[in-house]
Amino acid sequence: MAQAVTNSLHTKTAPMLQVSDLNVYYGESHILRNVDMLVPTGQMVCLIGRNGVGKTTLLKTVVGLLAPRTGELRLEGRPIAQLTPDRRARLGIGYVPQGREIIPRLTVEENLLLGLEARPQGRTGRETISEEIFTLFPVLKTMLSRMGGDLSGGQQQQLAIARALMGNPRLLVLDEPTEGIQPSIVMEIEAAVRRIIATRGISVLLVEQHLHFVRQADRYYAMQKGGIVASGPTSELSQVVIQRFLAV
Repeated sequence: MAQAVTNSLHTKTAPMLQVSDLNVYYGESHILRNVDMLVPTGQMVCLIGRNGVGKTTLLKTVVGLLAPRTGELRLEGRPIAQLTPDRRARLGIGYVPQGREIIPRLTVEENLLLGLEARPQGRTGRETISEEIFTLFPVLKTMLSRMGGDLSGGQQQQLAIARALMGNPRLLVLDEPTEGIQPSIVMEIEAAVRRIIATRGISVLLVEQHLHFVRQADRYYAMQKGGIVASGPTSELSQVVIQRFLAV
């Protein structure tokens, strides 16, 4: 009984995501090197670094698209490194990949309903799209019958985030959600993500180069050559770190 209580307390106090001593290879190329990272519950953590340092590889490893050679991944204290991507999704990891990957020949409504597959019970066929989705992204309500491929880049990004939210994730993983998007929609996406955290209490792991969005996060981790080389509260993000890891 005492052990059960201890385990229960550990689960309650565990961070949403814990990455420990993670090493990932492509063939024999060592891509991620001894990566340690925490994403606290109800906070946004931003991963920064120049192109090619391993940020997307880390996200793909978290969601299960790549397998680590060594190291641990824990979701609220539960080991997940051996789980398939669909199992991780149903445990509460929502993923919006770089490039969005919406399905162009499905309507906006059909794309959104696909997100239901990530719920623990799967899709029953009786669900509808929550009004919360349209509060976050009003433009989608006016475009439900349009093909996903006919949307602008910014609209597709909003659709991709909304589709991930349809699965009711506890951890939302976003890979450069503002890449190639006009500034007005960048601000809308920033506001939507902060609102999601405030209203749902979910955690967000974000890869981003847009400085204003980076500063919306609670903490940052900076990557270089596959490893974490700096971290801390974004309120303490110095100009030196910005120039080193965000300047193009």
